[in-house]
Amino acid sequence: MSQLEGFGFVLPHWFYWGWLAVMPLIMMAWDRWTLSRGGQAIDKNALANQKLHEIEAEMSKTIELQYEGNWFTRIVDWVSEKSGVFVSFWTVNAVCFYFFEVVMRYIFNMPTIWVHEASFLLLGMQYLLAGAFTLLHGGHVRVDVIYNFLPVRGRIGMDIFTSMFFFMFALALVITSWTFFENSYSMDERTVETWGIQYWPVKAMMLLGSVLILLAGVSKLVKDIALFVQLGREQRA
Repeated sequence: MSQLEGFGFVLPHWFYWGWLAVMPLIMMAWDRWTLSRGGQAIDKNALANQKLHEIEAEMSKTIELQYEGNWFTRIVDWVSEKSGVFVSFWTVNAVCFYFFEVVMRYIFNMPTIWVHEASFLLLGMQYLLAGAFTLLHGGHVRVDVIYNFLPVRGRIGMDIFTSMFFFMFALALVITSWTFFENSYSMDERTVETWGIQYWPVKAMMLLGSVLILLAGVSKLVKDIALFVQLGREQRA
């Protein structure tokens, strides 16, 4: 630890990983407790959901698009929702980390060696772990040059067709993430900075996030096929 002398407080590795695992659970429990006490739940998706409903209403016009899904889609959608909410609270940590850095650097003249690294690793993991949540709520980028001119069933059919490209990407991401994780774990890879935190937990989160994205894509495809068939029956009726 001699190389860390003079840097003031250094965040222990075990506390970093433990806090990232526990802190969102505390916040989610607090949200539930507040709701049970008559408070208002934290609805971070209110505006997004409202916009999504407006788009669906414009698309469907007189057709009510509803599909409850099966046991598989319900489980995957629940996991996608909860994982997205879980990692969303990590952003608070990044803000607190950089606030701590500013105080230590400019008030006590003791800059940290770990804040920047802890924050960009955190946000990198958050980026992939929130991918399934984003896919569930239709937040990924889509080119609408042709899409917007199609009828509702045509749009769903295009979603089914383009899903083949999604699965090519998702499978490649899963395979690559597994390779990264396996190599990092076997070599006990660490960051080159003085903090020297292990990389394999970060790459394990990459692997987990890519698997969640793949499962969320399967769930979406199942629901799209069911809606496509449902609309076809309604048109023939």
